[in-house]
Amino acid sequence: MKKTKINYSWKVYLPLVILFVTLVLIFPRMGKFNYDYKKGSPWMYEPLIAQFDFPILKTDAQIQAEKSLLGSSVIPYFRYSDTVVHTQISLVESTDLGECNSFKPEILNAFVRLYGSGIVSESGSEYLPEGKTFDSNVIFIQKDRRAKKVPSSEVYTVQEAKDFLLLFLTEAELRCNVDSLCRASSIYDLVKPNLLFDRQTTDLVHEESVNYVSPTSGVVNAGQLIVSNGEIITAEIEQLLDSYKAEYENSLGYSGHRIWLWTGNILLALTLVTVLFFAIYYTNYWVFDEMNRYLYLLVIYLFATLLAIVVEKVDPSLLYLTPFTLVALYLVAFFKKRVVLPVYILSLLPLLVFSHNGVELFVMYLAAGTITIFFAEIFNKGWKQFITAGIVFGVLVLVYLGFRLIEGISGYHDYRTILYLFIGSFLSVAGYPLIYLFERIFQLVSSNRLVELTDTNNRLLRDLAHKAPGTFQHSLQVMNLADAAARSIDANVLLVRAGALYHDIGKIMNPQCFIENENLGVHYHDGLTPRESAIEIIKHVSDGMALADKFKLPNIVKEFIITHHGTTCTAYFYNKYINGGGDPANAEDFFYKGRKPYTKEQIIIMLCDTLEAASRSLKDYSAETMSALVENIVKSKMSDGQFEDADISLKELNIVKNVLKSYLQQVYHARIAYPKKMSPRRRS
Repeated sequence: MKKTKINYSWKVYLPLVILFVTLVLIFPRMGKFNYDYKKGSPWMYEPLIAQFDFPILKTDAQIQAEKSLLGSSVIPYFRYSDTVVHTQISLVESTDLGECNSFKPEILNAFVRLYGSGIVSESGSEYLPEGKTFDSNVIFIQKDRRAKKVPSSEVYTVQEAKDFLLLFLTEAELRCNVDSLCRASSIYDLVKPNLLFDRQTTDLVHEESVNYVSPTSGVVNAGQLIVSNGEIITAEIEQLLDSYKAEYENSLGYSGHRIWLWTGNILLALTLVTVLFFAIYYTNYWVFDEMNRYLYLLVIYLFATLLAIVVEKVDPSLLYLTPFTLVALYLVAFFKKRVVLPVYILSLLPLLVFSHNGVELFVMYLAAGTITIFFAEIFNKGWKQFITAGIVFGVLVLVYLGFRLIEGISGYHDYRTILYLFIGSFLSVAGYPLIYLFERIFQLVSSNRLVELTDTNNRLLRDLAHKAPGTFQHSLQVMNLADAAARSIDANVLLVRAGALYHDIGKIMNPQCFIENENLGVHYHDGLTPRESAIEIIKHVSDGMALADKFKLPNIVKEFIITHHGTTCTAYFYNKYINGGGDPANAEDFFYKGRKPYTKEQIIIMLCDTLEAASRSLKDYSAETMSALVENIVKSKMSDGQFEDADISLKELNIVKNVLKSYLQQVYHARIAYPKKMSPRRRS
């Protein structure tokens, strides 16, 4: 068998170089805050001194508390009315005070002072939302196109204005009863508010004040100590560290020469690409020979990296909403699980390296992706995909709560993150149909496509059952036999089943040529020379390829048609030719012009096809006979060089042999002989 070695083809390395360059270009070009910390733990590094001034960022809880406080009260908005002032002053001037008319200047002076401060209307409270109250400390006053916030103690209500008027005139020592004068001349009735409540503007200002809350609560100056070595990180210190970290990465980031940052990104990208190459090499070397599958794998890896970096840059909190488990689904649809898991883990590494909560997110999506890979095969149809999404959500929440618990949080109320995890889990269901687009773009065959191909109700298989029923039954038996063998060595079971059903599809074109389809008493090969018979038999391979092209079967399935006989010969007619005096040097027409199998799935079909046909001619179905049959056929294929290009180990081949022996013994086990039925005698 072919020995695995490093592939030096430029077709393998050019995509890796392109991936490497792309990673270097998309990696963040800023430094990272190289300190790990969490509340309740001691600071394990040297004392941290602020290198620059930075604002203290409020926590989400603080911002929410401020919004709640602002939302509970409303600052009223009033418009200053010059019209009211002029009207009321004019009315005072025109009022007849009789004998006390000389006191009018004092009364006018009192009104001027009142309107100078402002008299507020008492209307507006009925327009307040339920549960809201006016802020009793301040109000907004709009005057001359400008609005200013003033203390409510500086303005008067209507009743306060009347009280002020009475007090002011009393202190003026007018020689009369001031209260009686004001009542008799209706002076009190002339006190009207000049600050008119503006409901629309009040609502607008209130909405804006609630929606905008300053994200900062102070400043730390350069040179100030943030935390000392060994100091326990409290909530306040954690807030300072978070603020310093955000400012460091957004504003300063990297303080060294930019060339070293680029060098670091280059080394990191080179490391990731190299590890990815060897992960593929060690798990499925033959992917390098299938360019479409190889390119697809690299594109999915790049997709996961871009997803992590872009979302982190837009809003780190959205990483909890991002369906990284889709990467696992996109991989498991076209690759074996042994390839999927390492590549999926590597696709999460940029998340670990560049995100703020890298370790937490990496562990969460690693657990969720592993579960997805396991359940995707079980719940991969229709509504059952929601079961997988529900399980993934449960895993994400458990891991997330686990991290919260080790941080010492006994109660948990961050429902927004839980909501993000829920939405992200079910977004994987929405994104799953993209598999069919990838299938078309990269000319791949998904598991769902293989399931469709193995449906015996499709047109091509119905034609086979109708025109060549013996071959159809043979194909079904080969499928069952190959299924058992494939499961024993973790081969692609769905692919093996599809290959078994279609490997002899070419016999539709001339079914009577093959003994399993012959009608009773009709022998197709009577009158044909051995060479002519061999040519007719061998032709079913080329006929099968023509039918496969006509019905647009995937290339991966067509490979079973051309490899199930490899380059072997039609032994029966070849021996007949040689025994008849034929020249072995002129016997090329007796050999198939196919291709030797190169995957373990193709090896399984070759063996099961030959075994199923050969087992029908046995007269003895004992365990020894079955074992000898399997051993002889495997030995014959190996000596003929049919396995020399195949990706199958001797250990796997021995497992397959044992499974085939056991399966054949169960199929052809001896039955008991039923006694003849005696006719009952009628009693006389």
